[in-house]
Amino acid sequence: MCKVGLVFKLFCFTVMAFGEQGKDVTVSLVKPVDEGRSLAQHQAIGDEVEITCFTEDVNDVTLHFQIIRLRKQIYVWIGCNSAKFGNLYAASTTRPNNMVSVASVLGGAADNTGSSIAHRLVLKTGLNIVLACNIPKNSPMLEADAEKKLFQKLRALGYTSSQ
Repeated sequence: MCKVGLVFKLFCFTVMAFGEQGKDVTVSLVKPVDEGRSLAQHQAIGDEVEITCFTEDVNDVTLHFQIIRLRKQIYVWIGCNSAKFGNLYAASTTRPNNMVSVASVLGGAADNTGSSIAHRLVLKTGLNIVLACNIPKNSPMLEADAEKKLFQKLRALGYTSSQ
């Protein structure tokens, strides 16, 4: 199965598991072990996918988060008061000088809410980032609070690089 199909199925599974508000849900999945490889070898080559879901209440607004950690990238979804998908951004470092580039994949533009979060996520994690975000426009304080909560969780999960 391709990674996209696997991630989609994992996303559907975690959305169902995410039912109780205020509870963190972390699911770690590994492909079935081949006869020639140990579990540790599978994890070393990146066959493991870790999914974390959590909810935070900030200033009477409910923020939902989902983090899917793949081998060399992180997928993040931030929902505000609903389970809408929102705008989708892809961000990564570009060669030759390791500057961060952000592209709007679905909806929005490079200057919308979410693109700056994706940019800073690449800087903090050193990984490629795919970010879906439906935080309302013209809510800079809510965006800052969401980013702060997300970075706290990423730090707790050990996903941030030592910078």
